[in-house]
Amino acid sequence: MSLHLVEAPIALRDLHLWAGARRLVAKGSGGSGIDEGVMLHHLLGETFGPAALQPFRLLVAEGGQAATLYAYAAQDAEGLRQTALASLTPGQHAVIRLDRLRSIPRPTSIWREGQRIGFDVRLRPVVRLRNDSTGQTETGEAVSLRKGAEVDAFLARSLRTGVDNPSPPDRTTVYLDWLAERLAGAAQLETETTRLVGFRRQVVIRNARRLEGPDATVHGTLIVTDTEAFARVLAAGIGRHRAYGYGMLLLRPPQRRPGG
Repeated sequence: MSLHLVEAPIALRDLHLWAGARRLVAKGSGGSGIDEGVMLHHLLGETFGPAALQPFRLLVAEGGQAATLYAYAAQDAEGLRQTALASLTPGQHAVIRLDRLRSIPRPTSIWREGQRIGFDVRLRPVVRLRNDSTGQTETGEAVSLRKGAEVDAFLARSLRTGVDNPSPPDRTTVYLDWLAERLAGAAQLETETTRLVGFRRQVVIRNARRLEGPDATVHGTLIVTDTEAFARVLAAGIGRHRAYGYGMLLLRPPQRRPGG
């Protein structure tokens, strides 16, 4: 398969202006934040084609005036540039300068089985409930959820406490288990060098509906077990909401093992 890591500078002010004109500005949790994932979902799809740059990750520079978008794509930067030029609008051009679009190939030949690779990933660790469930949140609030509801993986595990899981769960453990399950067959998670480095509750807008859930960042190391499957995981992303800025594995040098 053909896979490229794409990098593009994003002008945040122009992104917000473009989204505002399109009435795509979506308030986040408590109305205090902006869901830039929704904005970029529409912008990237309209500029490069549906899912052409997906999964993606937006990294915002200190001060919040500029940002860098990273994404995996089947085309290289030149191919993406040519696709965009056929229908580019001035508003899109103001947000993404095509002349500064760059890419680097990610062929499967650069990895090997047993290789340790560091990573940084932003996740939306949610699951679908298999049955109706009732219980309490970590703050003691009573909840009643129907089968099929999308809920925080930590909450879903908490609701099973006392039934098939007598010990109270730990959020980090739950999220790392969730991640390991989704890497299975492609890579193993090295738990001793992997940690939850960021967590918040976040409201996102999906199809005009407000969904509250977890927004987690994990840094760590994985061990490749199947190079082809690993490439497919990179290309597809991890978990739900991958079209909105979640689930992209940014690769790094491996973390140092404790005592190493």
